Amino acid sequence: MKRYLAALAGATLAAGAVFGSPGAARAVEIEYWQYFFQGRVDAIDALIEKFEAENPGITVRHTHFPYADYRTKVAAAVPAGEGPDVVQLFYGWLNDYIEADLLQPLPTDMFDPAEIESEYFPMVEAMKIEGQYYALPTAVRSLALFWNKRLFEQAGLDPEHPPETLDEMVEYAKALTQRDGGGNLTAVGLTMGMNAQDHHWWREVLVRQMGGAPYSGDNHDVTYDGAAGQRALDFYVGLIEEHGVSQIGFMDQPQAAFKAGRAGMHIDGSFRLGALRGQRGLEWGVTELPANAAGERFNFSSYWVNGITSKAQGERAEAAAKFLAFVTSEEAMQLWLETVGELPARQAAALTPENTAHPEYGPFIRGLEYATATKFVAESAQRQLMVDMVDRILLEGASVEESVRIAAEAEQALLDDFYSAM
Repeated sequence: MKRYLAALAGATLAAGAVFGSPGAARAVEIEYWQYFFQGRVDAIDALIEKFEAENPGITVRHTHFPYADYRTKVAAAVPAGEGPDVVQLFYGWLNDYIEADLLQPLPTDMFDPAEIESEYFPMVEAMKIEGQYYALPTAVRSLALFWNKRLFEQAGLDPEHPPETLDEMVEYAKALTQRDGGGNLTAVGLTMGMNAQDHHWWREVLVRQMGGAPYSGDNHDVTYDGAAGQRALDFYVGLIEEHGVSQIGFMDQPQAAFKAGRAGMHIDGSFRLGALRGQRGLEWGVTELPANAAGERFNFSSYWVNGITSKAQGERAEAAAKFLAFVTSEEAMQLWLETVGELPARQAAALTPENTAHPEYGPFIRGLEYATATKFVAESAQRQLMVDMVDRILLEGASVEESVRIAAEAEQALLDDFYSAM
């Protein structure tokens, strides 16, 4: 950390020669892009204000777009020499951005790989390609179980004691499920949907809890098509087919059902905290993901990263590097935690006694210690294969064994295409 701060201070002094002394007219303007999420917008606006006060030679223009349009906007702007100098992207998109020549490697004089690997949570190493880091996160995410305290009480469950194990979760979900006179679900015991966070829960948590692993150690081979993956998928679809505690597409989105008070439990990321705070009529708690019968816990971690685009050259590249260093500082990470609800990417910033004991942040931060970040090669396509895997069973009557085999074969083809081109 001391070397990092010294490098940052040195970069600030060097930048003074380029951008002018304090009080000089601003000479360089850079642009920062992210997708729209109100907490993220508020956090970046606050960070830009502080950064510009400390760096009077640089102006940062903040632009954001709806999530659905975001990737298209970036892909069109950067090759045309327009758009962002610093861009936020999902970590699973990194390979796509590099192949499209949208990013440049981070300068090692300001972002020393050895310091990154000693200070950040280990999953950040997924941002290193052939020895070079291309992006860094301000925050990381993990999964946890949210529960509705009012629905727990109505179901005769202790509203202060969520389930500890998968078996308990199933029993609680049965008690929480509500149906009308016609047998239609009016409240689900547990939200479900592979298009939300469940593909992460199934892949990195349930498969491991059933004794397997989703991929080989080098990530080149799919391994969830064995007995453990079949047990994990059987457990997942069994929540609907055997136990009747949920329904895919209930109220369209899982988070919408929980937010509306129509779901007893909901698995989601730490980014959901901001949206739930202050929600009228909703009394909720959050806890670590349930363990298996042996007490084993696993988790999934993901993150959005900041990278310097290929558009940024010369003085703009130097200014972009300074801004990226600022938004990945410990100070910025703590502000991001308090504003957005996402967890600091630096271990020292995350693992403070105050953060780990926090009733909302704590379960997610503790989950980081046993979390795995999937090394996606094509995140959208790999997620869709999980959606299709469940749909084949629920909508087409395929067996668990057949459906997991089809998904594994299709994903293996994606991995083979990617790694054969490297």
